[in-house]
Amino acid sequence: MTTPPEESVLLSEDPPLDLRLSEAELETTRDRIVSFIAETVEAAGAEGAVLGISGGIDSTLTAYLAVSALGADGLHGITMPATVNDPETMSDAERVAEELGIDYDVVEIDPIAETIFDRYPEAAEDTTAKGNVYVRTRAVLNYFVANAENRIVLGTGNRSEAATGYFTKYGDQAVDCNPIGNLYKMQVRQLAAHVGVPHDLVMQTPTAGMWSGQTDESEMGVDYDTLDAILATHVHGPLSKDATVRELGVEPEQVETVVDLHEESAHKRRLPPAPDR
Repeated sequence: MTTPPEESVLLSEDPPLDLRLSEAELETTRDRIVSFIAETVEAAGAEGAVLGISGGIDSTLTAYLAVSALGADGLHGITMPATVNDPETMSDAERVAEELGIDYDVVEIDPIAETIFDRYPEAAEDTTAKGNVYVRTRAVLNYFVANAENRIVLGTGNRSEAATGYFTKYGDQAVDCNPIGNLYKMQVRQLAAHVGVPHDLVMQTPTAGMWSGQTDESEMGVDYDTLDAILATHVHGPLSKDATVRELGVEPEQVETVVDLHEESAHKRRLPPAPDR
């Protein structure tokens, strides 16, 4: 399989900041993540891992790396479609599992979610509340299978999502570890291309699949290339807001959007608080 030039992993022709890794860094990163997965499974005394495969780039890359770490027999994939999901994306999830040669199950989650909606129909009128039910249902199923098979649950969260709180609390981050958790989205795409993920999956439009037509970037209000740049230079880096605007050539409003996302989601990155003693 021929991997397209790495320049093609950028969504914009001229991103504010190029965060791509060198070839040596890519190999080191791949080896480190593969070792991390294998060591985490071994330390838990587990027999492998469970991974919810959505067809998106994060779960696809995690699946590829997990198979390198554990072998095809060591990973159990679960594809959990709902009527709000794009059928083509869910088909991609099965395609990934079949290309990797792993055992996988397809579990329709609408009947489970509808039972919850029927129990409290008032809340079911809220689109976000309903979307979170789908995500948390998937988490329950992941752990149901993992517990039954003595496996751990692999997460698919990346650094960009963690910093902005772009995940469902006790949902897609109800996991045992996040193998790609230190990678910005741009680097996720780049590493995926490096390990041989098909280009159309590398460039898949990111979506949490919480409702029909939902995309990450439209919901966050900023594209990933810009988000990554602002996170790396200001939120995680030393530059002030004004310096970030000057250095990156972004709008002040974009910096404010990213800062707000980071600050308002702080509770998602902490354990539930308790009163001081």
